[in-house]
Amino acid sequence: MTEVLLEAQSLKKHFPVTAGFILARTVSSIKAVDGVSFIIRQGETLSLVGESGCGKTTTAKMILLLEDPTMGSILFRGKDLQRLTPAEMKEYRASVQAVFQDPWSSLNPRLRVGSIIGEPLVVNRALPSKAIQEQVRELLLQVGLRPDHDDLYPHEFSGGQRQRIAIARALSLKPALIVLDEPVSALDVSIRAQIMNLLKDLQHQYGLGYLLIAHNLATVRYMSHRVAVMYLGKIVETAQTKQLFSHPQHPYTRALISAALRSRPDTQDEEIVLPGEVPSPLDPPPGCSFHPRCSNALPLCSKTTPVPREQERGHWVACHLAETLTVATRATISAEERP
Repeated sequence: MTEVLLEAQSLKKHFPVTAGFILARTVSSIKAVDGVSFIIRQGETLSLVGESGCGKTTTAKMILLLEDPTMGSILFRGKDLQRLTPAEMKEYRASVQAVFQDPWSSLNPRLRVGSIIGEPLVVNRALPSKAIQEQVRELLLQVGLRPDHDDLYPHEFSGGQRQRIAIARALSLKPALIVLDEPVSALDVSIRAQIMNLLKDLQHQYGLGYLLIAHNLATVRYMSHRVAVMYLGKIVETAQTKQLFSHPQHPYTRALISAALRSRPDTQDEEIVLPGEVPSPLDPPPGCSFHPRCSNALPLCSKTTPVPREQERGHWVACHLAETLTVATRATISAEERP
């Protein structure tokens, strides 16, 4: 069994909403993340997908310790982060790195590439400068750049090359887990495949775990081993990538996949158009948060929050329809949605 690197248990992040200027008081809260649980294994990519504002980036920030959870816990290799010693916490920060969306703003324009990649080594590892320089040059080779690029500035590189530099920086401390926040969305289409292939090669070489935040379902399908679909701060469906794309069970997942750009333009699958807009996380609807936009909603959906249940092996769905309808009935609903 592959080692579990990271486990999130019922993570919540609620941002307080205050009223008043002098005597400010908390009157409500924005439920950005509302009870999210998942695991990431060594050598595995887990993708978080969903519309903007569903809580993907806030979840990633909690993993990176950029936000403190309101409730819930994060376990790294079985240890709760809240109980780590200062030395263990320092090691966790080194073991979990990030590659951000925009390679034009994620690199310090005042530093040379060698300093950008070597800075984590200077801060976290007691190494002589010559050893750091050698590691930096080796990292540049691993990401497809020349060793002598360490003497240049970020503005002297293209967007794809900058993202390679960001990947090299993330690799410098030999992490176990890398958070990929839209790593290719700001790049030209011709460069995206190169960066995705580089990330997959590095994962295979080092056994890296990836938490991928993405909107583009083609990227998710190519990169991921498992996918978790988020809606209004909750995970509504989790499954192996192939299983999720071939047999989505939650109505929101089916709508997302139907709206994605088709790989074959000649196909005539009907797009599922959801009515209304995503409710505000300040005042989410009772019961299932998706029920106001769901054409198959039951009376139960507006009263009781569905609990994620395993419908098939490794396929978890938080939906009353999945819990109450028979397989035959679910198949009938799926057939009615097809032309």
